[in-house]
Amino acid sequence: MEDALYEIESMRHFAGLKLDRLPDETTILKFRHFLERHGLGKVLFKEVNKHLEKNGLMLREGSIVDASIISAPSSTKNKSGQRDPEMHQTRKGNQWYFGMKMHIGVDDTLGLIHSIDTTAANVHDIVPAGNLLHGDEQRVFGDAGYLGIQKRDEHKDRKNVSWFIAKRPGSRKKLDDRKLKAEKLKASARAKVEHPFRYIKQVFGYSKVRYRGLAKNSNRLHLLAAFSNLLMGEKYLLA
Repeated sequence: MEDALYEIESMRHFAGLKLDRLPDETTILKFRHFLERHGLGKVLFKEVNKHLEKNGLMLREGSIVDASIISAPSSTKNKSGQRDPEMHQTRKGNQWYFGMKMHIGVDDTLGLIHSIDTTAANVHDIVPAGNLLHGDEQRVFGDAGYLGIQKRDEHKDRKNVSWFIAKRPGSRKKLDDRKLKAEKLKASARAKVEHPFRYIKQVFGYSKVRYRGLAKNSNRLHLLAAFSNLLMGEKYLLA
């Protein structure tokens, strides 16, 4: 909790906001609708990344791809009497989830988000992966959900790319010590992708969808990704 409060205060300080000058709820709502109407979440995300790139923080040699489920209400006890038609359920392990997925591509050095896509939760992680790679990668990391990614048509023309995709748990049990060590190194590299998800879901509290439909949630997630990049990049900018 103390870490979350610190990050929120850090973001407020970064934006130059003071408690006695915060806008009222109606003003904030109108501003949110303005951002959604003009699709400015993606625009601001790109502008923040341009700022970070100018400061040498958006590295392009390697990318990590991953996805995280964002839960949505599965209840039909609402005005429409039905679940959100753009959200779907998926199984992860032995548990079922209903909602959407946020797919991200981050650089494998600093862990800053360079690409985002959003889908219903039942879309396999590997399907939108092509939208998460900028094309300059020399290496790509992913968990076992991305096995076979290099064989898909959208990636066949990617030359000189090393694909570091994790093996499935059942396969790892059969590995010798040398190959098992390689798997641990891949897992260590992939760990950087968890940091932006932590900011978005824990610091900014977006572990559940706020709106019906993918578009509004996608707009909000692009904004939160921009804020997360600023917070993660702040220590490098100050240095």
